[in-house]
Amino acid sequence: MTIFRPCIDLHEGAVKQIVGASLSDAAPSTLRTNFVSSHPPAYYAGLYRGNGLRGAHVIKLGPGNDAAAREALAAWPRGLQVGGGITIDNAGEWLEAGADKVIVTSWLFPDARLDMDRLRRLTESIGRQSLVVDLSCKRQGDAWIVAMNKWQTPTDLVLSEESMADLGEYAAEFLVHAADVEGLCQGVDEQLVQALGRWSTIPCTYAGGAKDLGDIALVDRLSNGRVDLTYGSALDIFGGSGVKFDDLVKWNQSRQ
Repeated sequence: MTIFRPCIDLHEGAVKQIVGASLSDAAPSTLRTNFVSSHPPAYYAGLYRGNGLRGAHVIKLGPGNDAAAREALAAWPRGLQVGGGITIDNAGEWLEAGADKVIVTSWLFPDARLDMDRLRRLTESIGRQSLVVDLSCKRQGDAWIVAMNKWQTPTDLVLSEESMADLGEYAAEFLVHAADVEGLCQGVDEQLVQALGRWSTIPCTYAGGAKDLGDIALVDRLSNGRVDLTYGSALDIFGGSGVKFDDLVKWNQSRQ
């Protein structure tokens, strides 16, 4: 059954909510920020810990976020996942720093092409149970193309039942941001949610566009309860007005 999975998005060392499609190394002036928190990362880690919300993803959006991520992990050792710049060389360090799992995308795609050997080696290095594969994507026609480098660069990987089954052999979970709607609070990508519910062979969390409490019931229905949902900019703890954090805590409690 679908549950709420929280997040801590880090940019330049601060907790922020950003419109995903506006992230660009080439044109940083285009960045659209919905919210900058006055609270440190540890505040949110403590909030999630106090409400039993395991598996929140801590995402480092670019450089300058390592200290902030470590602060969050220290506040809840083994309660959070961390992603952003994860490679085979540093994955173990992040697990030792307190991450329950590491989230990897770009390192798996040298020259924007999926390297299954890298995935196999990473799984052998840290164990399947410690790995989340990030399949955040952008729509191209009727397909979804995995995007890397803060969702700026399309890869050669098209989401499908076959591709997700192959990748699912080496990971504990998938994380999928719908980059086209991330941060817009205009509703989830319903077709993508349905597809993830059909295709994912392992636990899967969807993020992007959730605007109100009704969306979690929608994701539950569309995915037959097989996909979890992350809220960002619409959430009151991130300055939003669409949904209350306490209501999502109650939703999770009702699911348990």
